Amino acid sequence: MKKKLLVYAHYYIPDVASTGQILKELLEGLLNTFEITVICVVPSYEGNIEDKYKAQKYYWENINGVNVLRIRVSEFDKSNKLSRVKNILGYFFGAMMATFKVGKQDYILSISQPPILGGLIGIWGKWIKKAKYIYNIQDFNPEQVIAVGYSKNKIILNLMMYLDKFSCKHSDLIITVGHDLVETVNKRFKNKNVPRTVLINNWIDEKNIYPLSMQDEKVLLFKQKYNLINKFIIMYSGNIGLYYDLKNLIKVIKNFKPGIRSLDGREVVFVFIGAGSVLNDLKKYVKQNAMSNVKFLPYQKKEDLIYSLNSADIHWCVNAKGIKGVSCPSKYYGIAAVAKPVIGVLEEKTEIRLLIEKNKGGFVSTPGDYKQIEKNLHWIIKKVSNTELKEMGERNHQYLLNYLRKDISIKKYEKAIINC
Repeated sequence: MKKKLLVYAHYYIPDVASTGQILKELLEGLLNTFEITVICVVPSYEGNIEDKYKAQKYYWENINGVNVLRIRVSEFDKSNKLSRVKNILGYFFGAMMATFKVGKQDYILSISQPPILGGLIGIWGKWIKKAKYIYNIQDFNPEQVIAVGYSKNKIILNLMMYLDKFSCKHSDLIITVGHDLVETVNKRFKNKNVPRTVLINNWIDEKNIYPLSMQDEKVLLFKQKYNLINKFIIMYSGNIGLYYDLKNLIKVIKNFKPGIRSLDGREVVFVFIGAGSVLNDLKKYVKQNAMSNVKFLPYQKKEDLIYSLNSADIHWCVNAKGIKGVSCPSKYYGIAAVAKPVIGVLEEKTEIRLLIEKNKGGFVSTPGDYKQIEKNLHWIIKKVSNTELKEMGERNHQYLLNYLRKDISIKKYEKAIINC
């Protein structure tokens, strides 16, 4: 008889949050071993909620064999702190009550989203269900909050640290996603009585996201739709939020005037795909500075992601200063899956920067070093051949196929949960 696994996740498919997509693939990959239930919100990642999810408090669904218990929450505006907090608290307290709606559970898995509360709801589930608890930390808080200056209130920050250390301490296992993040756990506990911690890399499904020719019909259709035919595309694809220093990177991009051409003569275009709390600020800056070589596109449907990622000549993979050991940009796995090179703006000895350097898969600089970022961009545009870019991307792709496949990571999760 299968063991039962209860998962707390703020977002789950069809929401486009990266953690929701990773969880979907993880949980469906674990169905041969576990009977799985997810407690999450109704689809609402962009802030809006469909009418069909406004009639009652809870909704049961089954998605590809995974039982999903959804909680109705309030709609919100990502740029409004109070609105977001209200939405998050709606999930937290709703999830506490929803715990009583599921039966006996053998294992509890929660992720570190929403910050702090993700860990606490896992502890709640452990106590109520008398189950083993696995805390999956994708991002460390309050360290992330401190890094981007989202709050400077020491009382609040100290309380956040106390509560998340409490969640770590009372977990049976911590799973995190980078060597530098494992070090953060050790630092939190000053290398004494450190909770059991393992590293399991995130992934992208390499069977669904893979390299395509630039002449592929659907890649060309994507380019045609957004007037990108015969352009040299430098792409950022993902959350346009606080943790990526995008407000300063757009100022670096301003130094590359409309009409600048790559080594092979194509006009250079900077493409941002996604949504997030700083998107409107970026759009405003671009408009004020007449940056007609910058385009903002909406999140692409999951089935179309392969075409948007393949359309770029090179991709950004960035974090803000201070994010070392705090967060690991999973977008790298998608970039590597389509065999593209990387413009990395990442601190030294962070998981993804180490991979880029090891594979010679792109160009790296340190967050805040805007002169070096500009030099890298200039070199990419004016000095690097298409052949060199292709070879960089192929090295990223080959490493992913050898060591970072989805099935490898899911097998590690299965083993870690059973043995926790």
